Amino acid sequence: MQFLTQKIEFPDVSEASADGLLAIGGDLSTERLLHAYSKGIFPWFQDEEPILWWSPDPRFVLLPTDLKVSKSMRQILKKDHFKVTVNKAFKAVVENCANAKRNDQDGTWITEEMIEAYCKLHLQGYAKSIEVWQDDELVGGLYGIEINDSVFCGESMFAKVSNASKVGFITFIQNSNYKLIDCQLHTKHLESLGAKNITRKDFIKYLTPRGI
Repeated sequence: MQFLTQKIEFPDVSEASADGLLAIGGDLSTERLLHAYSKGIFPWFQDEEPILWWSPDPRFVLLPTDLKVSKSMRQILKKDHFKVTVNKAFKAVVENCANAKRNDQDGTWITEEMIEAYCKLHLQGYAKSIEVWQDDELVGGLYGIEINDSVFCGESMFAKVSNASKVGFITFIQNSNYKLIDCQLHTKHLESLGAKNITRKDFIKYLTPRGI
């Protein structure tokens, strides 16, 4: 594990600890974030902690061809109870993700600094949001980073009503041409939709920097 300097560089991901921690420090500048994601590295830290950079092995991903949509979920999608949009309310989605209550953690890792950094990425066309609406109210969504035409790195999702985030996630995947969705770390929710672990080495093969 290394302490980063102002220079935008990271140690080789093979130097990450057993739990995936690779480096500490640096900043959340657009340049550093894009460089990190292009190398299979992402920031994840709690408020008042230093910036922590991770590259876990294995990596939890979803191949769109493996997407599982249950019979009950297919019925929900057919009923059109929700409207799904892309990039209509990016900051609102990120803020809702930050405020979402999660059983497995105290507080949020989506700090004000993170929100500002990812909004900058969005303005430059690298970060996108998927919104789920019900009666013109934002009830679910997700956001992440588009590394290239093949990989979308999902960051977080939220739902205020049952199935809202699933509808957004499934609709987004079914209407995109990505070869891989990076889910970073294992969750039962995403496993139920078809996500699985692959080696970090195999994950990095999908990464080709886009305009960096």
